[in-house]
Amino acid sequence: MNKSEKSGKKRKDAQLVLRIKKDERDTFVALCEELDTSAAREVRRFIREFVASHQADMSKI
Repeated sequence: MNKSEKSGKKRKDAQLVLRIKKDERDTFVALCEELDTSAAREVRRFIREFVASHQADMSKI
């Protein structure tokens, strides 16, 4: 049994690469730090919320 199986957490195994303006990235990262969170955590949260809110729409297609 490996470490991720012991902890019960699903292993993150994919990346999403995107390009944004440096000043937007810097502002986002600084704001995340002020809010005691990470940019990655907030992007993952956005993706989960976005998918959840649109899954119902996809089932109508």
